[in-house]
Amino acid sequence: MILSLRKSQRYSLLCLVCALACLTAKSGYAEVASVYGGPDGRCGSITANGEHVNCAAMTAAHRTLPFGSQVKVCHNGCVIVRINDRGPFVRGRHIDLTPAAARAIGLDDVGQVTLALE
Repeated sequence: MILSLRKSQRYSLLCLVCALACLTAKSGYAEVASVYGGPDGRCGSITANGEHVNCAAMTAAHRTLPFGSQVKVCHNGCVIVRINDRGPFVRGRHIDLTPAAARAIGLDDVGQVTLALE
């Protein structure tokens, strides 16, 4: 039955299953993620905690989590990122990932992810 679904329907079903699994385990919640530090020219710029944006590192920006927080982010795979910046400052988005972190979970631009504090 799942194989007869269109690619977008399978993707939506996969996102729903991942979100439900995290919510059931009380370890995560669904959020919208975006990628920063690549074509937007932020690589090398100063982050809110004083580091430079390292586009090859597993780091992220979040508006409220303390710097140094370890967050598990899942999309088409999971990665643990360290919060070292503030943002995103686009309405409806909750976390900005570096290009390396986004690539590790198969996120190209903006997408639904699940987050869990580690």
